[in-house]
Amino acid sequence: MKLFQGSGVAIVTPFKDDKINLDEFATLIHWHIEHKTDAIIVIGTTGESPVLSMDEKKLLIKSAVEFAGGRIPIIANTGTNNTAQSIDLSLYAQSVGADGLLLVSPYYNKPTQRGLIAHFTAIANAVKLPIILYNVPSRCGVNIQADTVIELSNVVNIIGVKEASGNLEQIKAIIDGTDDDFAVYSGNDDQIFDVLALGGDGVISVSANLIPQTISKLCTLYLNGNVEESKSLSDHLSLLHKVLFIESNPVPVKAAMNVCGHDVGHTRLPLVDLEEEHRIILMETLNHYHLLGDVL
Repeated sequence: MKLFQGSGVAIVTPFKDDKINLDEFATLIHWHIEHKTDAIIVIGTTGESPVLSMDEKKLLIKSAVEFAGGRIPIIANTGTNNTAQSIDLSLYAQSVGADGLLLVSPYYNKPTQRGLIAHFTAIANAVKLPIILYNVPSRCGVNIQADTVIELSNVVNIIGVKEASGNLEQIKAIIDGTDDDFAVYSGNDDQIFDVLALGGDGVISVSANLIPQTISKLCTLYLNGNVEESKSLSDHLSLLHKVLFIESNPVPVKAAMNVCGHDVGHTRLPLVDLEEEHRIILMETLNHYHLLGDVL
């Protein structure tokens, strides 16, 4: 069972005076539904999960489910580097009606592949919700290897992976080694087309915070067989994807959203506002794509 195909957004967490801005969060969820996003992933990296308290994480999960009202899948990142804590948060997400879970690989601990298997299996066995693994070795210090993902795909409710290793050979090995109903999503916006071309199912996207309908179109074109159009759109977006990672995510995308009409506020420390030279590059890029006042 696949939770979605196409474009899932790793939604930002809006702040106002350093507190969660629930009004803006509701607005964003409604906006994504209107603009063809296929799933909403809350409290991920882009949602600044490392600087959210447990109460804030629970508030965001519960609020997202309520605001969505069943119109779009809500997937909660309940993974941490503490297995017991991950289970507790996963059970909470299940209790308030989340549609699925995203489990980031444990960071800082640097478990072995056997440790990863034990960690993810323990969480999966504790809940009934479908689970998407999240492999992002550049942030977590450990890579979920292809053989490990393939083994974990045999756990009944582990149904997919968000792959942000950047290693297309590894992603191909996962796709080739798992059943057709196991979903593989690009975790890097600049590899959406590449992952789709390997047989993947879409993306969990940062850029979709800014251009949801366009990222959805890129995926839909490919999935509907319009490969050349999808590739052309992918190439067209390459500069924007690059600039949205000019500093650590989600600093650039929140800056872009703020100047494009979304009141999402600043990032929390230790992330700070863009360097001035990067802010200028971002503004030039947004202007290049006619995003300042227009919709791409």
